Amino acid sequence: MNTTKTFMLLAAMTAIFMGVGYLIGGAGGMVIAFVVAAGMNVFSYWNSDKMVLSAYRAVEVGPDHRDPMIATFAQDVLTMAQKANMPRPRIYVIQNPQPNAFATGRNPENAAVAATTGLLSILNRQEIAGVMAHELAHVKSHDTLTMTVAATLAGAIGMLANFAMFFGGDRERPNPIAMIAMMIFAPMAAAVVQMAISRSREYEADRLGAEIAGDPQWLASALQKIQQGARQVHNEDAERNPATAHMFIINPLAGGLRDNLFSTHPATENRVAQLLALKANDLPGNTLGLNEGPSQASGPWGRKKGPWG
Repeated sequence: MNTTKTFMLLAAMTAIFMGVGYLIGGAGGMVIAFVVAAGMNVFSYWNSDKMVLSAYRAVEVGPDHRDPMIATFAQDVLTMAQKANMPRPRIYVIQNPQPNAFATGRNPENAAVAATTGLLSILNRQEIAGVMAHELAHVKSHDTLTMTVAATLAGAIGMLANFAMFFGGDRERPNPIAMIAMMIFAPMAAAVVQMAISRSREYEADRLGAEIAGDPQWLASALQKIQQGARQVHNEDAERNPATAHMFIINPLAGGLRDNLFSTHPATENRVAQLLALKANDLPGNTLGLNEGPSQASGPWGRKKGPWG
């Protein structure tokens, strides 16, 4: 299903580019647009994950990291992936004060998971494990291909406005087509994301993530803290790349101007209620052998400050 959605997205983007190319340059413009769209389709399929990670300046880490807390974080992710019978994902940290995380990659064999420094600073080890188990669930369900390609294509549609303005006139005599393009491309990009991404995927990733971690309370507690943090901490990188908002575990645009436009997440309170309705004793057992239930410690390993001070 996710593969079908991805190819439908690629076909839709090609059609949009060709239509705009025809409006701007007639048959010749349509041909040029088709060539550009075809090139972008191939590039986005193979490189969309790298583009997203680069946009957020993510840094790869591993269990041999010099900081023991980051090393433990990476090892916990690898342990959960192994027990979930998944390939080893690449693990990244993003220098950003907003607590959040996402997964990316075209398949489980080429997947990556990323967490912000804000998330590692305010959550305890169990809550971090719950969040990363949710991201591993997206990878295992092959959600990441559609999510990542949708982000890349929606961003490309936004670029069409600049393309139309460049070829459609000048500042003194703007082309009406270019003016209309400027007004419709942002909602169109949002619509592409909305059509590609189902809110039900978050509920399913929550459920599967609880199975991977072994305790639904870990993620439930984490979601409440992340939601509060996302409202309090502005994410400038996400504001510059709003089409990637659906990739995060909590909408990083919460409270921002584009929150509703690019909203693809179900209400956090509904997700928490569904998680708490799961019985931990019906799950296979907590994967990391940590104490049951969320710890009261404010930092990931009991310190008041997170691993970045």
